Amino acid sequence: MESILPILKQFWLVWTFLLFAGIVAWAYWPGRKQEMEDHARIPFRDEEMKNGHQG
Repeated sequence: MESILPILKQFWLVWTFLLFAGIVAWAYWPGRKQEMEDHARIPFRDEEMKNGHQG
C-alpha cells in the first residue's frame, strides 16, 4: 500500500489539473461568449426591470 500512495497522489494532481483546464476551456470557448455574457448580467436584471429597461 505504501508504494501505491505516491502514484495515487500524482494521479490526483494530474486529474485535478486536467479538470481545471477543461473547465477553463469550456468557459472561454468562443461559441459560448454570448451565453456567458447573459449569465454575467443576471444580477442586474432586477434593476433593469425596475427602471423599465428590458433587453
